[in-house]
Amino acid sequence: MLIALASLKGSPGVTTFTVALAANWPVAVRRLVVECDPAGGDLAQRFALAPSPGLLSLAAAVRQPFGPDVVWNHTQTLAGQLPVVAGPAGGPQARAALGAVTAAGSPLCRAAREPGVLVFADCGRLDPGSPAEPLMRQADVLLLVSGTYSDELAHVAARLHELGRAAGRASLVLAGRGHTPDEVERELGVPVMARIPHDPTAARSLTGHVVAGRGRKGGLAQAAVAVAKVLAGEALPVGAHQLGLGQQVPGVPAQQVRTSGVRVAAAPGLPNGHSYVSAPGKEPPL
Repeated sequence: MLIALASLKGSPGVTTFTVALAANWPVAVRRLVVECDPAGGDLAQRFALAPSPGLLSLAAAVRQPFGPDVVWNHTQTLAGQLPVVAGPAGGPQARAALGAVTAAGSPLCRAAREPGVLVFADCGRLDPGSPAEPLMRQADVLLLVSGTYSDELAHVAARLHELGRAAGRASLVLAGRGHTPDEVERELGVPVMARIPHDPTAARSLTGHVVAGRGRKGGLAQAAVAVAKVLAGEALPVGAHQLGLGQQVPGVPAQQVRTSGVRVAAAPGLPNGHSYVSAPGKEPPL
């Protein structure tokens, strides 16, 4: 199974949540985290991993005849138990490597189709023409991590039509404070899988700054556990049960966050009645 995670703008914590989700997966499967961020990876620096093996060595290997375990031969482990293919820090190197490992039929995609294997792909920001887009198109699930203020949600609303093309099953994971999941689902018509609370202690523990005795049981870990349980219960092959945009996905109960209302208006020219978010006090354009 292939789970892709991405954002549309900013840095809402995609890498941190990818690691949290993989670390808290409730079913005994062979897990793998792959940094497919075209802007460059963070895990090697965060966890003091060696420069190689990683995404660059994997990209070099797949250009030659390779065996069935080629992906696993280019992993390192976090905390001695979670295999990762760490991306290079440099964006140009990352983009060049992604072209070789994300195409349909690549060893990475084949590994995700093996029985008992679960690949978590941190795809960074979903920019047009991203070299990670082929991987997102093949994903069983696309989790789009977004902030919850009006300016952040506006980018989600403006690009809803792209999400429908990027993956058959797309769901939002909201991060931090702002509008509630109920408001977002109602106004944007996009299913919300969960809300990640503001949990700096847990976030530090997942970015290589371990706080002894704390972090793994905080709100971030709880959100990851809840999302993992939902996805583990719906781990079906692509095409067997696809959830399009606007369809409800069972998820985490919405947290009650006091906030001003989101104002959404229909945007001319967007398909299927898609909308955009307007800031409070501003009228939508005619």
